[in-house]
Amino acid sequence: MSNKMSRREFLSSIGLGLGTLAIHQLLAGCKPLNEIADANTAELPTSTPHPSIATSISPTNTSTQPGETETTSPGSPSTSEPTPFPLPNLVVTRGADPEALVRNALAALGGMEKFVPKLGHVIIKPNICVAYHTYEYAATTNPWVVATLVKLCFEVGASKVQVMDFPFGGTAQEAYVRSGIEEQVKAAGGEMVIMPFFRFVKTEIPEGKDLHQTEVFDDILTCDALINVPIAKHHSLTRLTLGMKNLMGVILDRPALHRNLGQRLADLTSLIRPTLTVVDAVRILQRGGPTGGNLDNVQKLDTIIASADIVAADSYAATLFDLKPLDLSFIQSGIDMGLGRADLENLDIEEITISV
Repeated sequence: MSNKMSRREFLSSIGLGLGTLAIHQLLAGCKPLNEIADANTAELPTSTPHPSIATSISPTNTSTQPGETETTSPGSPSTSEPTPFPLPNLVVTRGADPEALVRNALAALGGMEKFVPKLGHVIIKPNICVAYHTYEYAATTNPWVVATLVKLCFEVGASKVQVMDFPFGGTAQEAYVRSGIEEQVKAAGGEMVIMPFFRFVKTEIPEGKDLHQTEVFDDILTCDALINVPIAKHHSLTRLTLGMKNLMGVILDRPALHRNLGQRLADLTSLIRPTLTVVDAVRILQRGGPTGGNLDNVQKLDTIIASADIVAADSYAATLFDLKPLDLSFIQSGIDMGLGRADLENLDIEEITISV
């Protein structure tokens, strides 16, 4: 339409008055959980998250700014090195090839080695919520986006890369196959994992304001890196499903989150802090979410959004739907809890267009 603002004008208009907030992410190497009950046990074991789970690591901080150099006293030998340029807070890539989109986004963020330790155990959490449709319907994450992340993890020395979700429509095995994700993940050397009920562990949420305990899949709390890979799509309750909403796939009692959903999503995010969030906007579902089923509701954008800040990633993704970040209650709650930033006009955002 003729009155539609440009994206730069839109992003500049939505951050007025938002403060600077700390970026949090999941710290690798949590302590092992208590012994897991078997499938016949009446009560789930209880686990309290390791204190380090709330520790923040920011790959974007540097001690110098562009153009600055170290100084030495007169006559002393020079020990200065080339001044590092600060990494962006968020990267947006656009182009036709999903693998190129992911690789360029991660390179701009400093490389996958900033997020995955050598010999580390990595879990990749895409959205594989239903077994109803193939990836073209934009209800599930693009298979090639997921597979590229698997490849990148192995390229930097990960020892094990697992991909998992806990579908609500159809079985996990059906959803894994129907989405096309299983085929691509296995071709990349990764492992698809079914999430059985008995491996969900009662876990306290120390920072939770409304949700104080939930059952979390055990490996999510003990892996060395968690990569969150939601597809950007419409949702009938939260308006959009993005990174924070995608974390519901690692807990057992999802209906409990649908009461005061925005705050409870933020509470869950305070516990499960992904190392990296990569929003798949290769195709977005504009209406009919979260399950989709009508190709007329799908828009092909050929876009990837990547950040260590899940709130920032969700905030930028909201603009793809002509929404402001604070139109989404879970983003507002995430800001209030200090989980990330939504002041897009103040973030260092690198946008890359990949030509064919």
